[in-house]
Amino acid sequence: MTGKVIGVLGSPLTEGNTALLLDRALKGAEDAGCSVEKIVVSSLDFQACMEMMFCKDHETCIMDDDMQPIYQKFRELDSLIIATPVMTMGIPGKLKSFIDRFQVFFMAKYMRKKPLIPNEKKKERKGLFICISGMNIPEVFVGAKLTIKAFFDIIDCQYTDELLISDMDTIRDIRLQPELLETAYKKGFALGKSLNPRSGL
Repeated sequence: MTGKVIGVLGSPLTEGNTALLLDRALKGAEDAGCSVEKIVVSSLDFQACMEMMFCKDHETCIMDDDMQPIYQKFRELDSLIIATPVMTMGIPGKLKSFIDRFQVFFMAKYMRKKPLIPNEKKKERKGLFICISGMNIPEVFVGAKLTIKAFFDIIDCQYTDELLISDMDTIRDIRLQPELLETAYKKGFALGKSLNPRSGL
């Protein structure tokens, strides 16, 4: 069975360093036999969560916007890659709003005790986190990692691997560091291979 991997780009720069790393990771997953899809958060039209609590009793959100089809995609995915820069020791605002809109999954799992992901599928769903920081300072990734780990938990996706790159203000162009792009590819390939262990690759 072909695994389905979704990549989420949290950077507002659709052709920037973060996007290049995500594209390489997705290429790795694709070469490992998976079907891949990229979601560019900055291109989506949605509002921040208003805590209307409709999802306390229903499997969807009352806000009718671009998030509605996203929920189904996240129920069906086998693995997830999130790529983002660090901004203000956390993640970009629109990515945070995107994550907050998964209150739908939170309510199902923790309030109604009826998770949207079946138990047998939870074991297979893996997550890769790619994050870059302009600064090279201690604990620069802590805030971003805590947020992403919480998100993975809410959507029943195991946080299994990461690629954290600091000092991008010095590196500037990730293409000047081909070994980092290759690392992203290898991590994406490993993620995809874990979904297709008999692919023969």
